[in-house]
Amino acid sequence: MLFILFFTSCELDDGINTSQNQNPNSTTFSENFGNEISRDFLGTIVDLNGSPIENAMVSIGSSSTTTDSQGIFIINDATVNQRFGYIKAEKMGYIHASRAVVPTEGTNKIRIMMLPETVVGTTSSGTQETISLSNGASVALDGDYIKPDGTVYDGNVNIIMHHLDPADDNMEDQMPGMLYASNAQNEERMLQTFGMLAIELRGENGEDLNLAENSSAEIKVPLDESLVANAPNTIPLWYFDETNGYWIEEGEATLVDNQYVGTVTHFSFWNCDIPAEAVNLCITVVDADGNDLNGVSLDITSLGFGTTNGITNHKGEVCGLVPANEILDVNANLGVCTQSINSIGPFLEDASVTIVINENPDFATETVIGNFNGCDEQSIANGYVLIGTGGNSFYETIIDGYIETTVVRCTNEENFTIQFFDSDNGQESGVTIIPYTSPVTDIGNLSVCEYIEYTIDGTEHFTFNNIQIAELEYNLDDQSFPIETYLIQIETAYGNFPEEDCFRLIGILTQDFNTLVGSYDYWYFQDPNDNMGITFNGDDCGHAMTLDNTALFNINSIGEVGEYIDITFELDYFDFNGQPHTMEGSIHVLRDPNL
Repeated sequence: MLFILFFTSCELDDGINTSQNQNPNSTTFSENFGNEISRDFLGTIVDLNGSPIENAMVSIGSSSTTTDSQGIFIINDATVNQRFGYIKAEKMGYIHASRAVVPTEGTNKIRIMMLPETVVGTTSSGTQETISLSNGASVALDGDYIKPDGTVYDGNVNIIMHHLDPADDNMEDQMPGMLYASNAQNEERMLQTFGMLAIELRGENGEDLNLAENSSAEIKVPLDESLVANAPNTIPLWYFDETNGYWIEEGEATLVDNQYVGTVTHFSFWNCDIPAEAVNLCITVVDADGNDLNGVSLDITSLGFGTTNGITNHKGEVCGLVPANEILDVNANLGVCTQSINSIGPFLEDASVTIVINENPDFATETVIGNFNGCDEQSIANGYVLIGTGGNSFYETIIDGYIETTVVRCTNEENFTIQFFDSDNGQESGVTIIPYTSPVTDIGNLSVCEYIEYTIDGTEHFTFNNIQIAELEYNLDDQSFPIETYLIQIETAYGNFPEEDCFRLIGILTQDFNTLVGSYDYWYFQDPNDNMGITFNGDDCGHAMTLDNTALFNINSIGEVGEYIDITFELDYFDFNGQPHTMEGSIHVLRDPNL
């Protein structure tokens, strides 16, 4: 997505009115969005460390889904508008997050970084209190609060607060919506932000609170040093409307000691911004033969307004708002090998342009096609692939079990990587290295069907589809295991024990690879005199085999890397409380390269 620019300098609208937008008319304002259309979306939801957030609820209009183990969601045929699509994400432990975009005809790729619901301070009703962050951001509360139903709240109050700094490269991923707003006259504007403050109040029972009627709070938003020189003495304040997905002007803030200080009457995200007029621009990137280029990173820069970026979809396109009447330099980063710079504009109205990447000996364009099947050998109906090439990686949706996309690679690259995911069945493949076969690389038919399933006492049934590791290696170094033996290791939560609902199996097998397939009695592998055996944790990682357990494991096949390992097992065992149990199960997993 092409995000709205952060300006380094800006010319104010004539006659800006920084008074409160007393009656923001969302119905009238939505006329700027255009007609309703259907569009496809693929996105990733991550935390502040960039780690995927699983089971986050994502909604676009009336369509909704949850993220998978990779933090990925897919929503196809979502109802949005021609110039506005609003994506919301929710997960317990995080404050509500969102993204707003100008949708393209191809798959719209979204990235949202959710902020944790971390309590930074506590106060109580009837008490004046100032809560501050270490960087000087603060909120001064007068102690009057109401519940969601409008009744007076009496009790302790937890304050959740985050400061978002425009100098932080992650701000675009963390902020809600996009920098698109309704000003005091209910006119659409794009925004130049000088900083944001997210504030939420929680009661003793976790209820959402807000300021009481006729109550107010003072907020302070610190300025990054790089912004001080261009910061106006007074600046409009804007709050984010979570229902409609855009910012609304309300009040103003004054610059005091490199901080913007303002008064607010309710809580949400608050934003210190200068407004400007904007146009919608769509850029399509093609090669010299007219092929749409997928996954190309674009930097869009204007001399007076700064830089933003976006990544082309499978139709080679990105769209978004840019400043009107400005010449734009578009830098197409083609992996690590080369780049192409074009100047476009200025634009006084919405526009679409095509940028041609001319032939260059340092890079080449490749068409990648392939078919993907799930456990039932039927085409994957709902899934995606992750392609890595040229130092870049990007996701692409699988349509009716098939992909066809054009990628850019450095000419000295011989291979790319691909991993694919069956979203409906929670299956994921290993990472496969594919050699390029110019000009079209047909990866053929790939299938994925990994699972670990077992029953306990014939009643409790457990199934795992997200296998983190399944490897076989010849042990020469690890002193924890017998040296010069084969180790088989299969885990659903590699390196993260203990976790709920996890499974771990470690086997020590005979030295001759040709005899690894067969039956094994259980031997406790920590005894250095034993040269074979398997142990595991399962059922909330609370069950573990001990020396008096009996087990039989049948290794039915061990394929090469990228092929399947098949194991069945049955055992009688005692849990940690000394209670006896019977377990039966099977394993069907793709063998991974050794770590």
